[in-house]
Amino acid sequence: MSETPVFDYFRLFNEIGIIEQLSRTMFEARLPPGFVLSQFAVLNHLVRVGDGRTPVAIARAFQVPKTSMTHSLSVLEHAGLIEVRKNPKDGRSKLVHITDTGRKFRQDAIDSLAPDLTRVAAALPPERVALLLPDLEVLRKFLDSDRDASV
Repeated sequence: MSETPVFDYFRLFNEIGIIEQLSRTMFEARLPPGFVLSQFAVLNHLVRVGDGRTPVAIARAFQVPKTSMTHSLSVLEHAGLIEVRKNPKDGRSKLVHITDTGRKFRQDAIDSLAPDLTRVAAALPPERVALLLPDLEVLRKFLDSDRDASV
């Protein structure tokens, strides 16, 4: 039995943090040389929420400085995985679009995880994952909206 409900929440976030570190290492080992998970995450974000986000909006979503996001976007653009276009509604800003090459890169990266995820599935069967996902999505949505409310 845990000491307090606060301690249970700490344990939850501690486990998530450890899982994040271990899964990041696993995933980065599968990415092509020169790419890191944070760059993949931008591609994944654009697929999940849609194209046409400003660099500032993407930086805000990842809670990183604009300069850090600018560097990641530059790497992705140089590799042909995204295009940074002028905003037709506001000539002072730019919009980020994932390219077909970027979509293929993302899918190839996900596909490259198959051997790792097969091992994970042996320890955590799909039925258990299906039970975990709804609660994790609730937590993520809360943290997203709480972050946005704090800005």
